[in-house]
Amino acid sequence: MNHATDGPIDVTGQEGECLHISGLFVGFVSGLPQLLFPLFAAIFGVRKSDNPALIPIIIGAVLALSLFFRWLGWRRFRYHVGGHDIRVEKGILNRTARSIPYDRIQDVSFEQKPLARMMGLSEVKFETGGGDGDDATLRFVTLEEANRLRALIRARKAGLTEAHNVRKIVEPEDAETIFAMDGQRVFILGLYSFSLVIFAVLGGLTQQFDFLLPFDFWDFKHWIGLAEERGVSVKQINGVGLFAQLILAFGAVGSLIFIGFATGVVRTYLREHGFRLDQTNKGFRRRRGLLTLTDVVMPTHRVQAAVVQTGPIRKRRGWHSLKFVSLAQDSKEESNFVAAPFATLSEVWRIAQAATFAPPDGDDRLQRGAAKHWFTQLLVIVPVVLAGMAALVVFADAAVGRTIVLLLLLVLPGALFWLDWRQYRFGLDDHQLYLKRGWWQQQLTIAPKVKVQSIEIAQGPLARRQGLASLRFGIAGGTLEMIALPLATAVAIRDTVMEKVAAVDYSAINQSH
Repeated sequence: MNHATDGPIDVTGQEGECLHISGLFVGFVSGLPQLLFPLFAAIFGVRKSDNPALIPIIIGAVLALSLFFRWLGWRRFRYHVGGHDIRVEKGILNRTARSIPYDRIQDVSFEQKPLARMMGLSEVKFETGGGDGDDATLRFVTLEEANRLRALIRARKAGLTEAHNVRKIVEPEDAETIFAMDGQRVFILGLYSFSLVIFAVLGGLTQQFDFLLPFDFWDFKHWIGLAEERGVSVKQINGVGLFAQLILAFGAVGSLIFIGFATGVVRTYLREHGFRLDQTNKGFRRRRGLLTLTDVVMPTHRVQAAVVQTGPIRKRRGWHSLKFVSLAQDSKEESNFVAAPFATLSEVWRIAQAATFAPPDGDDRLQRGAAKHWFTQLLVIVPVVLAGMAALVVFADAAVGRTIVLLLLLVLPGALFWLDWRQYRFGLDDHQLYLKRGWWQQQLTIAPKVKVQSIEIAQGPLARRQGLASLRFGIAGGTLEMIALPLATAVAIRDTVMEKVAAVDYSAINQSH
């Protein structure tokens, strides 16, 4: 629950503190990409004008207007560091204020983009467990001020420091590095992160700004015409030997694969460079990033569940990842705290045990779901498969291609459902719930029983006829659902977990210490 409030300004005579003036420049430069489309649209609108001087005038006017409104917003933004809370006031015409009590701030995280790092500035995000990330962020303050705010909040929560002494606070060095990734491991992770997103980006840019090109980019007749102008005819292209065509095809596929690997490596280096996870007396502190440096702290008491992920290829090499599901946070990107993006299983369990999670005692202790649940799902899609087969028989020409597609329509759905059933497991012990599923993205979720907030038994029409049920556990930050359980098993698990939860004062579980 977020106790920050919005409302009219309570005039107290306190001027408050403003953001650093250099942040105005950083925000202006960072926002330039958002102005590209209106600039191009304005230029396109006046390009046929007889007065070419209008173009630089329009560009200057758009930039000046953007800078003016940013300056006005900066002038009207203030934050007050009080005895019990931090108060943020903002707004040009409609002034609003937000009070963030210290006891509701879980911690303070930093983010430094390249330009901000060059100027010694940082974004400060107050992790309150609410959803208004914009209201709980200071853009931008000096790194010294960011560290002061983090130390102040920790001291306030511990009741150690008076307001007039906050600038003398020194953060204790109590961190112990429990996981880190060197350059070689980041590179290997990049190879596993094969991505062709660059083609999607280029395609999107081409569609957005195709009006600026003197020709239609997707007009293939235009490209054939250019080739013919250079002495290469369509007959010459078609006359190339089979061996040469195969070489060209392999070259094109190889180039595509190389670009996919290169894109994955670059994206991974930008995000995970210098990855370091420290354990402090408050929780887990994660720092990473090559251009954009992030510094995030996850208090241990906010961790609601642990998720261990891998895949069929990564698993053969012994690589896994670990995420912590947390209370709802200000940043949606941080709803799952990545504690180890690329680690061995022993490293994963060492980190998980630091957050009081224990691995299951072997897969043989976990139960399979009822196979008839997956069989029923397969039967449901049979009409769709039959319709596809009928359309193929009517419209397809090549007999070989028709046969291959028919086999895929018959075999592929059954194989996928079989793989999903084979990987699915569920179980529980005295303290934790376990759920394992996924044949391609294999995932093991572990949740403590005492963190469960609600339990729901759900049965659809088909499940009722089969005597099956789904068991949904509500935890802060997400849900955990066991499927294809016999009804008696679902009821027994529900009663067991509720007996454990009822003995605990839940209101004290997620309080900071």
